[in-house]
Amino acid sequence: MNRRTRFFGILVKRSSLFFNCSFLSTAIESFQQPHNLTTCIASLQASAHHKNLAKGKEIHSFMLVNGFLNSPLSSTSLINMYSKCNQMNHALSIFKEPTREINVFCFNAIISGFITNGFPEEGFEFYQKMRNQGVVPDKFTFPCAIKACLDVFEIKKIHGLLFKFGLELDVFIGSALVNCYLKFGLMEHAQVAFEELPTRDVVLWNAMVNGYAQIGQFEMVLKTFRRMNDEGVVPSRFTVTGVLSVFAVTGELDNGRIIHGFAMKMGYDSGIAVSNSLIDMYGKCKCVEDALEIFEMISEKDIFSWNSIISVHEQCGDYDGTLRLFDRMMGAGIQPDLVTVTIVLPACSHLAALMHGREIHGYMIVSGLGKDGKDVDGVLLKNAVMDMYAKCGSMRDAHLVFERMCNKDVASLNIMIMGYGMHGYGNEALEMFSRMCEVRLKPDEITFVGVLSACSHAGFVRQGRNFLAQMKSKYDVAPTIEHYTCVIDMLGRAGQLNEAYELALTMPIEANPVVWRAFLAACRLHKHTVLAEVAANRVFELEPEHCGSYVLMSNVYGAIGRYEEVSEVRHSMRQQNVRKTPGCSWIELKNGVHVFVSADRAHPESYSIYAGLNSLTARLREYGYVPDV
Repeated sequence: MNRRTRFFGILVKRSSLFFNCSFLSTAIESFQQPHNLTTCIASLQASAHHKNLAKGKEIHSFMLVNGFLNSPLSSTSLINMYSKCNQMNHALSIFKEPTREINVFCFNAIISGFITNGFPEEGFEFYQKMRNQGVVPDKFTFPCAIKACLDVFEIKKIHGLLFKFGLELDVFIGSALVNCYLKFGLMEHAQVAFEELPTRDVVLWNAMVNGYAQIGQFEMVLKTFRRMNDEGVVPSRFTVTGVLSVFAVTGELDNGRIIHGFAMKMGYDSGIAVSNSLIDMYGKCKCVEDALEIFEMISEKDIFSWNSIISVHEQCGDYDGTLRLFDRMMGAGIQPDLVTVTIVLPACSHLAALMHGREIHGYMIVSGLGKDGKDVDGVLLKNAVMDMYAKCGSMRDAHLVFERMCNKDVASLNIMIMGYGMHGYGNEALEMFSRMCEVRLKPDEITFVGVLSACSHAGFVRQGRNFLAQMKSKYDVAPTIEHYTCVIDMLGRAGQLNEAYELALTMPIEANPVVWRAFLAACRLHKHTVLAEVAANRVFELEPEHCGSYVLMSNVYGAIGRYEEVSEVRHSMRQQNVRKTPGCSWIELKNGVHVFVSADRAHPESYSIYAGLNSLTARLREYGYVPDV
């Protein structure tokens, strides 16, 4: 072992960074050719750029052997290299070496490192140490310090300090300042900082456009966009996505199409971010076909593309299409995320697609989505799963999810109450309500809709009356039209039609068409023609275009054999140009959900389906079955 190697070993032991002997030997062999400080610095910068930690450590070792670490430039370059390689503990060791001369460059490097690695609090702490130690910040310090600000007071202090150092007009600092004010929602301060800058690039304009969009000031978004064009600044892809988000919310389809045309002219529509924004805009403007056309044109669809188009179909009520797109997404090898799951689960609920829902729940368990259920997203996700099971009729699975939740909120208990009530488990629904009160969760309006609905389906008339009477006095929840509708439905189901009618007339809220239809359905159930006619007339006055009321009244007359009146109702429908919405049903099989409407012949297996149906009907008639038409 020669003198240089022995000296190298001693230095390493004293260093705060540990390198094993085999690594050091490799490092020595790698630098046999003569190097100077300049080439070492250049190599460190290259290692930082490519995030090549192994190469950076080799250079560090070589500099340690050759005594190149005394230069302040060496310390700064090493801190930068380790920071870019996500090794902040090593960067901090270099910074804290007692023999180092700490200057503004070292502080800039360590502050930037913490910010880059997602540790803004630590970064700002070093900015404060810098100020306390009397090190004067420069124009490279402030952009990082501004990004690290965690409260409004500190950002305002820095803004004032810029005037002291004559840096208030620096474009890079100004950009950071504008973005920081936007982060805190201080649009007026951001606007002032923006206006003070002598030159404003497209990035800064985009920050203002997107900042206004995020806080819902859509008029200012468009005003800023127009001003940007007036000043000759060419909008970029990010400008387009910001403006499209406004038209998506406001539903301005024509303006959205104009921006689409501009994006095509500039060649921006080929970018995935712009395409995803176009899908979102067309979808929220109810142009599903246009959204789907944009989606199909994307060559490499990302998770945001899939989530956008799936969301479009779910929002437009095309739940079958939602599940088909989800199946396509899985087939394309794209893994669903939290957003995908929260979009698709409600579609499963609407279609009662239990198999699909179970598959999604299984994927969530395997992938760990919402695993702990302790944060807000976890609770929301568990609630969505529970709601899906409840609406698909699997209260056992819903109950299992509920009991395994670490944290439960009001919505969790509401879902269970509604689910039990919907499926006729009145006692279980009321037991859940009692649990809610025991754990001191305050019931809300939705809670009482579930409770009263449960009483209605289970025939708990006395309890239902008591809950309505106590809502305001005991629970401080004012009854709404939905609660009165539930009680009228409850009384009607129990055959107490006169009481239901009296409540509809005397309740403090004027009865709407839904109330009278609920009462009309009860009259049909109990074949009470007189009150049915009263209810029907009220509905026809309030909502003459709704087909459901005519159908119910027709069924009332048909049930008691008054077929002339049935013909009159149907004639009235034709005169009012009211068309009955075709009945729709669906069945879930392993290969997907199959949807049918009345007299549907669109299914590829329709011949076999009708043949099987006719055969089954014939067999039933042999046993005396008479169809109820």
